[in-house]
Amino acid sequence: MNAAATPPAIPIAVTIAGSDSGGGAGIQADLKTFSALKVFGASVLTALTAQNTRGVTAIHDAPPDFITAQIDAVFDDLAVRAVKIGMLSRPAAIRAVAEGLRRWAGPPIVLDPVMVAASGARLLEDAAIDTLRTELLPLADLITPNLPEAAALLDTDMALNEAQMQAQGEALLALGARAVLVKGGHGEGAESVDLLVTPGGVARFPAPRVATRNTHGTGCTLSSAIAAGLAHGLPLEAAVRQAKAYISGAIAAADRLDVGKGHGPVHHFHALWG
Repeated sequence: MNAAATPPAIPIAVTIAGSDSGGGAGIQADLKTFSALKVFGASVLTALTAQNTRGVTAIHDAPPDFITAQIDAVFDDLAVRAVKIGMLSRPAAIRAVAEGLRRWAGPPIVLDPVMVAASGARLLEDAAIDTLRTELLPLADLITPNLPEAAALLDTDMALNEAQMQAQGEALLALGARAVLVKGGHGEGAESVDLLVTPGGVARFPAPRVATRNTHGTGCTLSSAIAAGLAHGLPLEAAVRQAKAYISGAIAAADRLDVGKGHGPVHHFHALWG
């Protein structure tokens, strides 16, 4: 009898982010996205949040040495093909992640500079913005700021049009990021346009703007979907295009869920649950 063929290795991605006890954003959204896109998800927990669809009531940060221990445990055993970074609320946590990723350099890194939850709660200390800018931006293959986050990273006003979005993307490249996806979800108009700004030019990703209050976890979900595409070996622009289609479908289907009394989650399994 011939031995059974060895199954192909499933792509592995790791999310380094905070937990959302409500299940719609953070680590939970990232792992749901990885699963929906056929990627095995590992995780490094940077903080616990007491959170639901109406807001964040408490944050408990993981000690930096425990963040380091999680990073080492994951990378020492698993063949990680992509990294997604989300909520890092304090400078010490940012430095721990940067040091760990420099030690385990290799897979592409997608950095979502999470600063404010959909409910309006602050998730990043003001003192940590400069640390994020100097420690993690130069390590990132892609950063995915929304319009307020891009403005905060550059200490300037929020972009009001695509020309300003492109200019801010180019300014973030100058800070060391290899590519920038400036997300236009906070803008206005019939389309929500994201701009992928790289040293080689700009790619435009439009999608119809969906009228829904259920947008909790959109940034986490988009960045983890990009990381999933990179884990599958897609080039960056193709990974962004696939992720944009996925998040657009998840937002469009969000009202099919009835979760919570505030800003509900997007539908991570919209293509699988019928």
